[in-house]
Amino acid sequence: MTPDEYCQDKTNKSGSSFYYSFLYLQPEPRRAITAVYAFCREVDDVVDECSDPSLARVKLGWWRNEIANLYKGKPEHPVSKALAPHITPFKLEQEYFQAIIDGMEMDLDQSRYLDWAGLKKYCWHVASAVGLLSARVFGFSQPETLQYAEKLGLALQMTNIIRDIGDDARRGRIYLPIEDLQAFDVKAADIMNSNYNENFKKLMAFETDRARQLYKEAFELLPEEDRRSQRPGIMMAAIYHALLKEIEHEEWNILDQRISLTPIRKFFIAWKVWVSGGKKFSRDMRNAT
Repeated sequence: MTPDEYCQDKTNKSGSSFYYSFLYLQPEPRRAITAVYAFCREVDDVVDECSDPSLARVKLGWWRNEIANLYKGKPEHPVSKALAPHITPFKLEQEYFQAIIDGMEMDLDQSRYLDWAGLKKYCWHVASAVGLLSARVFGFSQPETLQYAEKLGLALQMTNIIRDIGDDARRGRIYLPIEDLQAFDVKAADIMNSNYNENFKKLMAFETDRARQLYKEAFELLPEEDRRSQRPGIMMAAIYHALLKEIEHEEWNILDQRISLTPIRKFFIAWKVWVSGGKKFSRDMRNAT
């Protein structure tokens, strides 16, 4: 496979909702964002699929060097080679790729977070840094758009955390802040043992409100001048926001099942955002209460 084909295959196999936000892009930005996403999958898979933390750390170290070599014009991995032609045109900064690796390494160092400040830092590394790279690929003219991308990354990652709480617990990780669990009298053992009860539902309602507020704050920051260029990110937000509503509709019964949207529903949501220029969804988010 060519480097671009490798990245496309990696993206297709992931089954991620990101796929739907790439569909309507022109060829060059589509290749660029697909390569960015493939990089994220590569380093995420290191942590998820490597049972030996010391080996995972070595592999992440290899990726640190590989990204440094990419910026020296000496990429070796297919993903790095696919990224290479897009670094300068889209002004993709090395620090954000390295920040993503930092976030993956955080998963090797800790499985719990004391408070929202700690979890927010983690979310910035694994999601906001991705948002900043993506915003550059999609195109922007106003500096506020980068603030929007950072905040949207937090919203998307919180949605991920809510969706995956059961799966993550089975891997020994609980991302929700310890202070939140204590506030709602939910024990870590309750989550680990899939103890679905009223306290858990109240906790998840609180975390859902936090995620919903992050969406609102993100779209309050998005300048009208950049709304159309940022449509792929708005598509992603619309899909994830619909998922958040679906989880809420199911009363957060997510400890022993993974709630998701069907591919056709994701496609339809993405299509609606594209043809409307993201105007309605952006307005709805800004006006949300």
